[in-house]
Amino acid sequence: MDLSVREVTAIVGGILLCGDGEIRLRHVSFDSRNMLGDDLFVPTIGARVDGHDYIENAFENGAVATLTARRGKVTGARPHIFVQDTQKALEALGKHFRSLYKGRVIGITGSVGKTTTREMTKAALSAGGSVTGSMKNMNSQIGTPVVLCHMDQNADRAVMEMGISDPGEMLELVDLVHPQVALVTNIGVAHLEQLGSREGICREKMHICDGLGPEDTVILNGEEPLLVPYKDQLSCRVLYYGLHPERDVYAKDIRDEDPVRFTAVFRVPAGGQLEVPVTLSVPGIHNVMNALAALTVAWAEGIKPEKAARALEGFGGFSRRLERMNLGGLKVIDDSYNAGPPSMKAALQVLAKAKEGRRIALLADMLELGEDEALLHRQLGEFARDLKIELFITLGSLVRNLEEPLVQARRPVFHCDTPEQAAERVIRLARKGDTVLLKGSNSMRLDKVLEAIKVSEKFKE
Repeated sequence: MDLSVREVTAIVGGILLCGDGEIRLRHVSFDSRNMLGDDLFVPTIGARVDGHDYIENAFENGAVATLTARRGKVTGARPHIFVQDTQKALEALGKHFRSLYKGRVIGITGSVGKTTTREMTKAALSAGGSVTGSMKNMNSQIGTPVVLCHMDQNADRAVMEMGISDPGEMLELVDLVHPQVALVTNIGVAHLEQLGSREGICREKMHICDGLGPEDTVILNGEEPLLVPYKDQLSCRVLYYGLHPERDVYAKDIRDEDPVRFTAVFRVPAGGQLEVPVTLSVPGIHNVMNALAALTVAWAEGIKPEKAARALEGFGGFSRRLERMNLGGLKVIDDSYNAGPPSMKAALQVLAKAKEGRRIALLADMLELGEDEALLHRQLGEFARDLKIELFITLGSLVRNLEEPLVQARRPVFHCDTPEQAAERVIRLARKGDTVLLKGSNSMRLDKVLEAIKVSEKFKE
């Protein structure tokens, strides 16, 4: 992004209330604490916080201009651009940069594993040119326009993660992103409170296909029954990936080791098939499906599977998603960015395969699961009790349901009500050589537990 204040004012249909219209803007931020330099601050209005209250903080932290929906008298040297709705203005700015982009755009949605699949897809596509797109957790109606403003306009392809939690949001995201390739990874139970049922979640996510024509492609998880019927309902090209030979791309000879290895089989349209060995640099057998999705996108984009597989091997994971670290002899698996039943099970399976020391699972509440939240937590407890995990530490109120099957099976369980209590319990119980898994919804603040472990004298080298 490189626009003047006056140019931004015209794009968003605003009014420059004060300040120099020739100041250059190179970044956009809606977080007053984090500025990259020459930022336009966008004060968004949420349920509990109004960003307008932090405009001065944004200027102190490096912003050089701001949008505002408050038309009170504003004076001074710092540009204030008045708009009726700051969110709509941000979207207008994102649409402007999307209209300038001439490369291919891949949109990714799903209930679990979107971000990992996004990064794997970037890695696989890098075998066929430069790649830009979503970063961090910027996948919402607020984050997506920011990504569009910052993406490399010269890149060959853009990979955009598209996350939703409420009805109608996918249509808004499609209007921003306009993907030519759409990928749906799975249909889980996240956001059941807002979307009502798995069928409702599926309908909302499949709006990612709205606007795709015969020359475009949608890639679907062939192991998800709710996605199978779409084969005959869409006008675009449809490809399925999965674990069975009838899929367009499937995995065989899966070896659940460290590293995970498998053979990806591509069904050639003219007949026959192509087999490619794949080795992953991230743990967890669940990543086979994520890797298949990424390889299918690359194949659909005309990239040779052998080259895509080699590029994919270079992906080593990222922060707070099965991130492995050694803290003074204590091994930690940090998967605390978010949590739902499938990702909880996957993380527990990774922990259970740790070969040295005791295995300790710190499990916090899974949120936004709707009216079945108690049952889903109990089912997770039933799953966990059969795994080779020596100790369980729980955090929150919903995990009380998870504890019941573990207690009935006489498995050691220690409950905590706060992150501080959980940190104290981990530090007291864990020994050097043990492996500790941190897993729960982001708002349960397991990051505080990790920080406490890092500064603990017990685990300093």
